[in-house]
Amino acid sequence: MSKAQVSLRNKDILGLEMMSADEMDLILDTAKEMKNIIDRDIKKAPTLRGKAIVNLFFENSTRTRTSFELAGKYLGADVINISTSSSSVTKGESLRDTLLTVEAMGVDIIVMRHEAEGSSQYAANAVKPVIINAGDGAHEHPTQGLLDMFTIKQYKGEIAGLKVAIVGDILHSRVARSNIWGLQKMGAEVHLAGPQTLLPRDIENVGVKVHNRVEDALDQADVVNVLRIQRERQKKGLFPSAREYARLFGVNTDRLALAKPDALLMHPGPMNRGLEIAPDIAYGEQSAIQEQVKNGLAVRMALLFLVLMGGTRIETAN
Repeated sequence: MSKAQVSLRNKDILGLEMMSADEMDLILDTAKEMKNIIDRDIKKAPTLRGKAIVNLFFENSTRTRTSFELAGKYLGADVINISTSSSSVTKGESLRDTLLTVEAMGVDIIVMRHEAEGSSQYAANAVKPVIINAGDGAHEHPTQGLLDMFTIKQYKGEIAGLKVAIVGDILHSRVARSNIWGLQKMGAEVHLAGPQTLLPRDIENVGVKVHNRVEDALDQADVVNVLRIQRERQKKGLFPSAREYARLFGVNTDRLALAKPDALLMHPGPMNRGLEIAPDIAYGEQSAIQEQVKNGLAVRMALLFLVLMGGTRIETAN
């Protein structure tokens, strides 16, 4: 057996597919400490004083952009938000030129959301600042996957051995992909359910179990993660109607009862209440949806700290 130190210093965070379990453990362990800052009366630490972070968002966002902004500010960094509606992109500026402009201002991190799959990798190849992927099309959303795992560990203690059911629009979901990669590396058994038209072709090849009936996926599940129906990404005809989807695949009280009595209910937000999830369970005792938001802030604080300041974990390998 050999041992090596795991560090994320100066590393781009592009997705969980290429991230090791030890790296994820390092982030989750660090997030525990960061969560203590959120609960203080004075939410300030000088850890990243003098560092500059730009949130570059080409798509709308509430939770992700706000939590990255607060994460940087709570740790003492200078944070600037750039949305394309108020930037030179509206004048025809290319992604590359926008990235080069931001780089020229001496920033340390660019947190980027873009509608194109692979855009974060393109950014990492184009400029020197650390790139953190805040969602690239339907590819990945690594910090959402990490905060989901952090939430599961908070409530369940461990991830290994759990049955996690992911229900809904898998095809268009970057959240689903990051969860699939991350949860399996941490030892969970991942089950998927949704309309055939909303399931990626050959998704079984990555090791998940796919069900045509949502009831089969929920049966004795430890965690139920309900995905938003992404109407803005869909073409017509992927399912007959909202009412039909809710009837066949919506997670409600009766369907949640098929999972274990202490099953954890999650949703990345924003919710289409009454469509993919019933309001009564969304705000019920098993729901961790609001805690996910808080945990997202802790995880993003941990990431900003780790990529800028370091922090190590011992990895054991054969």
